[in-house]
This record gives sequence, structure tokens and C-alpha cells, in this order.
Amino acid sequence: GITVYQEQVMLLSQKLAGFSRGDADKLRKAMGKKIMSDLQKLKPQFFAGGTARNHPEKQLEKIWKDWEAFAEYAFNKSHSTCYAYIAYQTAYLKAHYPAEYMASVLSNNMNDLKQVAVFMEECKHLNTPVLGPDINESYYKFSVNKKGAIRFGMGAIKGVGEGAVEAIVEERKNNGAFSSVFDLCKRVETRAVNKKVYDGLVLAGAFDSFAGTHRAQYFIADEKGQTTIEKILRFGNRYQENKNSAQVSLFGELSDVQLPEPEIPNCEPWNTMVQLSKEKEVVGMYTSAHPLDDFKHEMKFANTTIALFKKPIEHYVNQNVSFGGMLTQVQHRVSQQGKGWATFVMEDYDDQYEFKIFNEDYLKYSHFLKENQFLFIRISIQEGYRNKDGLVGNPRIKYTDVKLLHDVIENISEKITLYFDITAISKKEIDQLEDLIGNYKGTKNLYFTIEDHQEKINLTMPSRNYKVTINKELLKEFDLNKWAYRIN
Repeated sequence: GITVYQEQVMLLSQKLAGFSRGDADKLRKAMGKKIMSDLQKLKPQFFAGGTARNHPEKQLEKIWKDWEAFAEYAFNKSHSTCYAYIAYQTAYLKAHYPAEYMASVLSNNMNDLKQVAVFMEECKHLNTPVLGPDINESYYKFSVNKKGAIRFGMGAIKGVGEGAVEAIVEERKNNGAFSSVFDLCKRVETRAVNKKVYDGLVLAGAFDSFAGTHRAQYFIADEKGQTTIEKILRFGNRYQENKNSAQVSLFGELSDVQLPEPEIPNCEPWNTMVQLSKEKEVVGMYTSAHPLDDFKHEMKFANTTIALFKKPIEHYVNQNVSFGGMLTQVQHRVSQQGKGWATFVMEDYDDQYEFKIFNEDYLKYSHFLKENQFLFIRISIQEGYRNKDGLVGNPRIKYTDVKLLHDVIENISEKITLYFDITAISKKEIDQLEDLIGNYKGTKNLYFTIEDHQEKINLTMPSRNYKVTINKELLKEFDLNKWAYRIN
């Protein structure tokens, strides 16, 4: 089949330039098969025929350029129909089965972390949760659990091969979910699931559903230097060897294999940053949380995100912007003139961008530029320098303030406003609030907004008797009591 466009080209070549049906078909074939040499052979004939029929040469040139452009990317009807049908099918699946569809898309791009990150962001937009890997729910590829959430595929974990996942899934399918790490090592041979696999599964959070243990415990070493994972694997090997050599009893049944399970030592859990950085090592991204989750209040003080800097910033000249994020890479350098400067990569929830800092700005803020620092940065976007011809260069970034995100609430906040529904507030709640505020006396202004939703009236009043210290501990208390508030 041929496209409608090619049919029109055949007809126009005859009308405009007097092509015969045979010549028009040659033109069609050259376009359809993208044979540019044959197309060029027909060009003089087209112009000669067109000018002989009093068509302006500029119009003929425009038409021919359009035809050349089409020839570089032409579809026949059957090809176009297939594409359209596939587009319809995928759109239908995404609309009616978003979790299943996105799980399939993620699985097909499992080895491309950048694409996985893009599609995980699309899952957020679809309100489809993507959960980290789990030993009792995950398969080799991404899948959908019974609650309609997408489970990360175990095959996406560094060091976990397809054979190991098949052994785990097959055992789980035949004999049910694993109740503990010891249950796993008893039931699945360590030849299939070795130490490297256990390391990856633990670091990725696949064992988090096992009650009473956390990730750090698996890597505690004893006085001989043997880690908990190594002890678990030794236990599993001994259990399977004893089971295989167990004698059949008089009643024709295997005797129970009784071996004491090694003790999992207690220790402090990893802090959020350590846990997530190890998670990223084996999965390539954060799956259980994001490092910035601990700074949700601080991030609200920003008036933009890092995505701003991935666009042309000419539109923001003479504006002041602020953003928060995590510094993931930094390189301190020295110019030929001996002046220090640096490049550093900032990352927030959705984007990352490499910034440069020079001269006085570098001298003033270089001590903040360390990897894994959480920073709040204020920038003034200024007009670029003019050269000797009067031409303006690219906009300049002037760093006006850099702070640790930890310090933002206490240093930048000026007041806090609490919101209460007049029909729901009680004396008990007022007394509880008064006691709480008494424990956080400080210098920041406290306001109350009383809302009457029925009458559509809001009344904001300052507190005359109390000023407070605004910090994470106070905000945590407000969150626990489910009191709405805003910080300015």
C-alpha cells in the first residue's frame, strides 16, 4: 500500500510539472523507498515542467523541499495502520490497567536506569505506587501485587541473577511465602542463592518484611570477622546437608532436622542517608524513600526547583530564586590565575543540575561544598556581561546565600500560624496546645486562624502571650496532633 500523501504527490507532479503516470510512479517509489539519488534525478524534470507551466520557482522549490523531507521518513499505509493500532492498544491499557501497563514498561527498560527513573516518575503522575523489592512478592521483572501496587523486580538488583530469582520464586510458588531469613536459607539451596545474592537482597530492602530485623544487622561481624549473612548461609548449608543425609524412619518418613538457628546480633539501624546510599548502590536509585524526605518542611521555603535551571534562564533575569537539594558531586578547582572555583551537582526529587561557582562567591561558600550535604541555596539571576560590540552574554548566577537545610527552619522562619475549625476545637485541645507551646518558648511570632466553614469566615489573630521556637521537634508535635499550620 501507499500513503495518501504519496498519492497526492503523484497527482501533483502530473498537474504541476506534466509528469507522465510512469514518471509519477518513479517519484512515488523514490520517496517510499527513500532512494534519494533517484529523487534527485527527477528534480530537474520537475522544475523544467513546472516553470514551463508558469509556476513560480520559489513555490516549486518549497514543494520539492517538502517532498524531500517526507521522503526521509515515509510510511506506507500498512505500516501506518500498524503503528496507529499499537498506539490505540497501549493507550487503552494505560488508561484501564495503568499498574499492569507501567510494570510491563518498567520491565522492558529494566537495564536502563535513566529510563526506569523516567517511568517511575510517570507512575507518580498516575498515582500508581512503586514499591521496593520484596522477597515474598517480587518476581524477576516488575509486577503488580494484590493491592494494585507495582513491585520492583528482583532482577533489577545488582548481583541478583535470573537463576537465583527463579529458584526463589519456584520455591515460594510451591510451598508458600518465606517466614524469615532462616526459612529462606532452609528451603532454597545456597548454590542457587549465594552470598552475593543475599547481600543485594538485603541492601535493596527485599528482607524488610521479616519482622524483628533491620538491614544493618545482616552485616555485623563477630570477633572472627564473620558477618551475619555468612552465618546464615553456613546454617543453610548444614541444614540442607543434614536433611539430604537424614535416614528414613520405620514409618517411611524423613526424620526432622533440628539445628539451632544462629543469633542475629542487635545493633543500631543505619541512618536514613546511609541506608539509602547503600540501596542506590545495588538498585541504582532510591526505592524505599528519598534523602530529602527528612526535609519536607525545609523544602517548602524554596520558591523554585532545580528543573528551572534546565530551561533557558533568560526569562528569569533580575529575579531571586531559592531551592533546596542534596549535593551529590563536587570538584574544587584552581584557575590559571590561581583563583579557586568549583563545579557541583545538586539533586532534588525530580532533577539534577551541575552548577559552577567562582570568585568571591566561591571564597564565601566553598566550605558548604561537600558531597552528601543538604543545602538551601538563594541565587540572583543577573544580566550577562556586555562585550565590546555591545552584545549581552548569557545570564550570570550570583549566589546570595547558602545554608544547610538543617538550619533553614530556625534561621529563615519568622512566624507560624495554626489553623483550627471553630466547630471542632475543644477546651481539652486548647489546654494541650497551651502546655505544648510552653515547652517551646522562643522569639518567633505565633498566630492562630479560626475558620468557620459554614459562614465562610476566617479570623487570624496574633498570640500576645506566647512566642515560640520553630524547629522540627515542635512541628513533629503538631503533626502528631494533626494540627494544620503554615510557616512563613
